[in-house]
Amino acid sequence: MDSFLRRPKRKSTHADATPELETTLEDGEESTEVKLAMLSSLHPLVEQERLLDVLLAHDGSVSQASESLKSFRPGVKKSAAIGYQQSLRQYAKPSQDAPVSSPKKKIKKGSTLHLYDPKDVAEHTPCTIIHNFLPTELADQLLTELLDEAKTFEQITFKLFENIVTSPHTSCLFLESYEKIQEQKHDYFYNGGMLNDVRQLTPTLAKVKPIVQEQVNDQIESRIKACYPGGKKLKHQPSKPWVPNAAFVNCYDGAQQSVGWHSDHLTYLGPRAVIGSISLGVAREFRVRKILPRDAETKRPDDADGEGQISIHLPHNSLLVMHAEMQEEWKHSISPALSIDPHPIAGNKRINITYRDYRAEMHPSLTPRCRCNVPCVLRVVQRKKENHGKYFWMCYANAIPDQQGCAFFQWAEFDDEGVPIRQKGTAKLPQRSHPI
Repeated sequence: MDSFLRRPKRKSTHADATPELETTLEDGEESTEVKLAMLSSLHPLVEQERLLDVLLAHDGSVSQASESLKSFRPGVKKSAAIGYQQSLRQYAKPSQDAPVSSPKKKIKKGSTLHLYDPKDVAEHTPCTIIHNFLPTELADQLLTELLDEAKTFEQITFKLFENIVTSPHTSCLFLESYEKIQEQKHDYFYNGGMLNDVRQLTPTLAKVKPIVQEQVNDQIESRIKACYPGGKKLKHQPSKPWVPNAAFVNCYDGAQQSVGWHSDHLTYLGPRAVIGSISLGVAREFRVRKILPRDAETKRPDDADGEGQISIHLPHNSLLVMHAEMQEEWKHSISPALSIDPHPIAGNKRINITYRDYRAEMHPSLTPRCRCNVPCVLRVVQRKKENHGKYFWMCYANAIPDQQGCAFFQWAEFDDEGVPIRQKGTAKLPQRSHPI
């Protein structure tokens, strides 16, 4: 702080800057802590969380943030565990020629931008969120039904870097028919193994499915028009309607149960997958971060702000749509919470339902198998600039406890609709000479 105060200051160019700001405002890259300290001294009645929101809404400009806070009137602070907050737009001053907007922020490494408002979520992430998604009675009915099912959910065990690990939450897969359940148990692999506990959709899960389907398709269409170049779908994104035929249900019991950073497997979903995710019970944070390709020499992303994260707060009875760019370009997690507000029905539990479209053309019988005779897993190059965005098949046996996999590798090709282009005479020998 002393070195900061000793540095020559440059006057603010803000026309209405206060004398205090004119003598202390530095246009350089001051730390967030210094900027918050300056705002706090000028606005002592405003809590730190709100000061940070205002600062982010004004791209880190202390003078503009201070100006917007002049009209602030302190009120009752809501519990942070609930997960509600007004939009960042309340802090942004409209220009004379444009409506109020919350421009995308660069999130610096190690920092977190908390989002609550649906418009902010849509602008800053590859997701859209709908609060109060289901009628109250239907949401409570679904929650009660799945809480009962969750009593017998199991943790998933898999191998990670030669260690056997267990997921910190429980889950179960629900399908539409007995025939599909038997098919899943015998043909599909998850984390290197087959699922033993696969159940038929509960009555309320089945009732909610068409509601989710209609809303997700509406959101897909809206996002294509509003966010994608030329208002056209992404390459490999299916143009046909999204039709979910499976529901993964996860149960998080208490504040510490979580799931680490990951992208969902595309093996059975295909490229540019869309997922509809319902949250019930306790509100939790859904964190996302952009994956930026790294330079082969420096091992660093071009954008120095590429390691920050965004937290989307998911209240009870909300639908989060993960759009077609999510799994290829972003990672997501549910982080442990310091504290949570108990839900009147769920107590300390959160129930999450992810409706998915298992595409027929991605059936395990149609995908490559290596010499381990295990259906390969589909991945995409995310980190390296070379071949960034290309898909590839690789051995999945390495994820099976007590089994060593092989070095099988094969590039995957898809048409514009994301349908695999089958390769004749596919080799099943190690081919790891390709850089990924």
